[in-house]
Amino acid sequence: MRLGMVLGLPVMIAVLAGEAAAQQQGGFNPGGMARGAPTEPFVGVTTDGTPKTGLYGIAGTGVSTAPVADAARDLIGSLDEDLRGKMLFAVEDSEWRNWANIHRFPRQGVSLGEMSPEQREKAHALLRASLSERGYRTSRDIMRLNHHLAELVSNFNEYGEHLYWFTVMGEPSATEPWGWQIDGHHLVINYFVLGDQVVMTPTFMGSEPVKAASGTYAGTSILELEQEKGLAFMQSLTPEQRQAAVIGAKEGRSENQAEMFKDNVTIPYAGLRADRLSPAQQDGLMELIGLYAGNIRDGHAEIKLDEVRAHLDETHFAWIGGTGADDVFYYRIMSPVVLIEFDHQGPIALDGPRGTPTRNHIHTVVRTPNGNDYGKSLLRQHYEAFRNDPGHGHPSK
Repeated sequence: MRLGMVLGLPVMIAVLAGEAAAQQQGGFNPGGMARGAPTEPFVGVTTDGTPKTGLYGIAGTGVSTAPVADAARDLIGSLDEDLRGKMLFAVEDSEWRNWANIHRFPRQGVSLGEMSPEQREKAHALLRASLSERGYRTSRDIMRLNHHLAELVSNFNEYGEHLYWFTVMGEPSATEPWGWQIDGHHLVINYFVLGDQVVMTPTFMGSEPVKAASGTYAGTSILELEQEKGLAFMQSLTPEQRQAAVIGAKEGRSENQAEMFKDNVTIPYAGLRADRLSPAQQDGLMELIGLYAGNIRDGHAEIKLDEVRAHLDETHFAWIGGTGADDVFYYRIMSPVVLIEFDHQGPIALDGPRGTPTRNHIHTVVRTPNGNDYGKSLLRQHYEAFRNDPGHGHPSK
C-alpha cells in the first residue's frame, strides 16, 4: 500500500477486511457479508467477457472540475487526523469496488453521522459541486427516504439519513487522477476525475419506499420520471418493436444484473436495437437516457450524451414486465458506452410478499461498460502516458 500525501499531511492507507472493518462505526453486519479486496481483476461490464477497445481516451472537455476539487479539499481540511485517515485512500485502491447498495454491510470512510454539522454541510457541498441540481436533489431525497424507512420500521440502527459514508481516492488535483465515493443504502456514487474529464459510474439510486406519505419528510419521492418516461417510451413503440423489446415476464423480485460486486458481469445485447427506431423515437430514447446522464453536472452530462449519441445505432432497449398504467417492469438500455437498469423490486424492509415486485421499491444502476467504470480505462491510459517519466511520480505499471 502506498503512502499518500493529501493537503500536505502523510496518511497511511490500510485496507481493512472482515472483523476489523466490522468494528468501525456503521459496521453493523448481521447479514454476515464480509468485506475485502475484490478477488477478480477488474475487466468491466461486457457483452462477451472481452472489453471493446478504442472507446475512451484522455481529452480535454472544456468543463472545469475545479469546483469539485475545491469542495473535496474543503471537506478534507475540516476533518481531524483520525477522520482524515479513515476517509483517504490511494487512487488505485480496491475500495472503489467495495461498495454495496444494501444496508447490512460494513463500510469504510467517514459517515455523515460521524461528522459535525459544519462538516456535514461540506460533504453536501461536495455533492452539490459534483452533481446537477436534479442529481443532488435525488441523492438527498434518497437519504430522507432512508430516514422515513427507519421511522416506518422503528429501526434507526440500520436505516437513517446520515448512514452514508464518504471516501476520497487520491489527492484532489487539476491534473492528477483522483475521485470520491459515497456509499450507503440505496445510494452509491463513484466519481472519478482526471483533469476536466469525469466518470460517474457505477452509480446506484433507489429506495424502499419511493414516496413518504407521512413522517418527517412527508411528500418526498424519487424516480417518478424514470418510471413514467420509461413506460411512456415503451408505449410509444409499434407492436413489432414492442415484441422485439420484450425479453421476458416480470416474475422475480429482482432483474438488475449490474448491482454490487458485478463489476465484471457479462450481459449480451438483447431487445430492440435503436437503429430500428424512428427519429422521433430515437429522440425519446435519448431523453430517457438523459434522465440518468443528467445526474452529473450539466456540462459533463452533455459530454456523456454526445458519447452515447455516437453509438446510438448500437444501443439496445430491453423490457421485462407489463405495459399497463399500474404494471411493474424492468428496462435496460445498453450500448458500448452506457448501461442503465431500472427495476421494480419486491419488498425487503416493508410488509408484502417477498417474491412479488412492487412499485414501492425501485433500484436503478448506471455503468460505463467496456472497462471504464471508476474511470479505470482513463487511469490506465494516464499511467501508460507517464510510464517512462519517473519524475511524474506514478508507479510503473
